[in-house]
Amino acid sequence: MTQTIEPSTLSVPPGPEPSDRPRRPRALPQSTLVEASGSAIAAVALVWLCFTVAGITGPLGFAICVICAFLLIYGVICWQQYGVLATKDRLATLAIWTGALVAFIPLVAVIAYVIFKGAAVVFAHFPHFFLADMTDLTATSPVTAVGAGAAIVGTIEQVGLATLFTVPLGILTATYLVNNRNTFAKMVSNVVDAMTGSPAIIAGLFIYLLWVVPQKEAGQTGFAAALALSVMMLPIVTRASQEVISIVPGSLTEASLALGAPMWRSTLRVLLPTARVGLITAMILGIARVAGETAPVLFTAGGNPSYNWNPFSGKQDDLPLRVYELIFQPGVNTTRDAWGVAFVLVLVVLTLFILARLIGAKKPGPSGFTVPWRSRREFEEEEAPA
Repeated sequence: MTQTIEPSTLSVPPGPEPSDRPRRPRALPQSTLVEASGSAIAAVALVWLCFTVAGITGPLGFAICVICAFLLIYGVICWQQYGVLATKDRLATLAIWTGALVAFIPLVAVIAYVIFKGAAVVFAHFPHFFLADMTDLTATSPVTAVGAGAAIVGTIEQVGLATLFTVPLGILTATYLVNNRNTFAKMVSNVVDAMTGSPAIIAGLFIYLLWVVPQKEAGQTGFAAALALSVMMLPIVTRASQEVISIVPGSLTEASLALGAPMWRSTLRVLLPTARVGLITAMILGIARVAGETAPVLFTAGGNPSYNWNPFSGKQDDLPLRVYELIFQPGVNTTRDAWGVAFVLVLVVLTLFILARLIGAKKPGPSGFTVPWRSRREFEEEEAPA
């Protein structure tokens, strides 16, 4: 008589795990913190002793030597305690964190220094600096006598016009590049890549020669500056929109086409609404990229110390252009005014980047309905069963 053994009753004892395999804990162990801290202290003491004996000075060289000595000492300790694999894992982790800090510290230092120098000027008589213009600017005028109001208006109008010109064209170009693989699409993609890496001054010179020179001094307007910003903004929006549209599942468009909808209708009603969160993020990133450019508006806007609400007539001011002009003016107060305008510019750019991150953190796809330009009630009435 044969006895049948059910597979569920079999129990296989777990095999021993390799002792040298690194296991990444969720929280940082106390031993790791002690080892890293001790290695850092030893590295600082060793490099300081070597620099003192040799008579070497220099903060940058000292910092580089400390980092190298720390990695060497910590690597030896991990190798003796945990093995080769754990040593490689921890050294790679430290290298990644070190690279992130090296890139992060200068960025924070620049932003913090601009805030430190400009916040006192902007908030001296709040909100006067946001409303006044530069008509009363002299070498001896106090910082409270002028403001960045005209530059703020010019920046908003120029960037707004550039966005109005660029976003539809960039999204249409990105949609074409995603849906086509022919020779013309490859050529357009190469041109977009070339425009992305081109210097900002090229866009300013292009519009200057094409638009400003034929009209001479009357050609320097906010509209000309918006055209120059559009040339810079177009490849950024196109490339970012292309990446967003390409990750939309193709089954959505195929289902729409299978139901009898034409390609243009599937694109407008299914593809673009599904990717709308990413498209908005691409638009905001493009705006933040061109809002702080000086070279494109240097040849096209002209600069104007007073308010000019009409971007199609007369010279117009701009935040980056105003900073550029203030730093060449005589007097200490004009330099402080430049720091105040720079603070406003950094505040605008940081706000746009934070807004882009918040929008980009949302999940892509339709939220409730997929037709953003129609009312919810109308959509629900069409979808309700008869």
